[in-house]
Amino acid sequence: MTDVTAQFARYAATIRHQDLPPDVETRTRFLILDLLGNIVRGRHDAESSAPLMAGARAMGLSHGNHVVLGEASRWSPAGAALLNGAFAHSLDFDDTHAAGTLHPGAPVIPAAFAAAEITGAAGKDVIAAIVAGYEVTNRLAVALPGGDHYDRGYHPTATCGVFGGAAAAGRIFGLSAAQIEDAFGIALSQSAGSLQFLKNGAWTKRFQVGWAAMAGLSAALMAREGFRGAAEALEGKAGFLRAYAPNPNPERAVRNLGSEFELMETAVKPYPSCRYGHANVDAALAIRAEHNLKAEEIESVTMGLPNKGMLLVGAPLEYKRHPKNVVDGQFSGPFVVACALAHGHFGWDSYPKMDQPDLRALMPKVTCVEDPEVQAEFPAYMSGKLTVRARGQVFTKMVVVPKGEPANFLTEDELRAKFHGLADAVLGHAQAAQLADAVVGLAGAPDINALMRLGVPRTETRLAGE
Repeated sequence: MTDVTAQFARYAATIRHQDLPPDVETRTRFLILDLLGNIVRGRHDAESSAPLMAGARAMGLSHGNHVVLGEASRWSPAGAALLNGAFAHSLDFDDTHAAGTLHPGAPVIPAAFAAAEITGAAGKDVIAAIVAGYEVTNRLAVALPGGDHYDRGYHPTATCGVFGGAAAAGRIFGLSAAQIEDAFGIALSQSAGSLQFLKNGAWTKRFQVGWAAMAGLSAALMAREGFRGAAEALEGKAGFLRAYAPNPNPERAVRNLGSEFELMETAVKPYPSCRYGHANVDAALAIRAEHNLKAEEIESVTMGLPNKGMLLVGAPLEYKRHPKNVVDGQFSGPFVVACALAHGHFGWDSYPKMDQPDLRALMPKVTCVEDPEVQAEFPAYMSGKLTVRARGQVFTKMVVVPKGEPANFLTEDELRAKFHGLADAVLGHAQAAQLADAVVGLAGAPDINALMRLGVPRTETRLAGE
């Protein structure tokens, strides 16, 4: 039996910033920057944010001095982890790992930041801890594998993310390998997340990711205080891998651990929606620009997807053609492609336009199908193939590697532009630029306190969702 729990615990307990390959260290800071922009804007623009904060206050989580980015009031450590994690995932604009079919940053980084505020950890230790959290999260997902886990109705961002959050927080607390094993055993009792949110556009998708960040932090804190967790939490007979998927591959979880980095297989989203639709958005923008298409000229659109993409953004087709709210839109292939074709743009500002006549007329013309050529690229790439019939002609474009994937990653300038597009409306451009600089310079920071303060609005902010 592969001792996944023990190997992950040793890795998380001993990882050091100075041992990270330079490309991994740099990529980690960029992933932090990307997630912080999501948190700042998610605090304000997600309709679920105000009720979530009210619920957190009702649970007594508002008593403390921890920062929730984009928010003026202070919170307990658990409250900050919960809210930062949920806000990070609320726009569905956060990073993705294709093979694991999850979003690793949202549960891991908020847990690490909450732990670092407790301890005053140096920036370089926060970076190392986040790398450990990404590795645990992503490697668990590919060992399930993620597709089988999805088929059982689980949401791996939350179910795997709680272990990554525990690893990251445990590293920051300076836990021993044995203590981190206990943290994993405690996290096992809290690993939860359901895909049932797809039925009605529920806000539980966001909540369960924030809960994973909070639960990971809590597991590490409990282990620090000597609380005993279940042994063999990951590989055991009733452990995570065997209980949550029918045919897991525990050996895959620890293959080349420490020498190969699944963090480097994490992508950043250029569009605020489910990643399975992005290749088709790239294709739609390219076809529109190349042929100067207008929405009213389009007769039909066929959106080629992989099988797992059909599950999330393509079916049931009639429901996807008629999204009723933001969550519906985030998981609607017809909506995201219609935006790109009709407007030559798809961003967070596209959701308020959902009911515009041109989009409502175009969405019913979009058909989603499982495409063999696209499926052949999965899970290495979330590819897509778009076929547009217009002016009596047929235009087809296959995008194998969508923008933002590791092999087509955003530049620092592009990442900063995305960050400012999210954060400026809350913090103002100058303060947002200071926050971005602080993240990029995190390795030299004595702690994260100054960085966190830069994420607190200095003036009253009024945005949607207030």
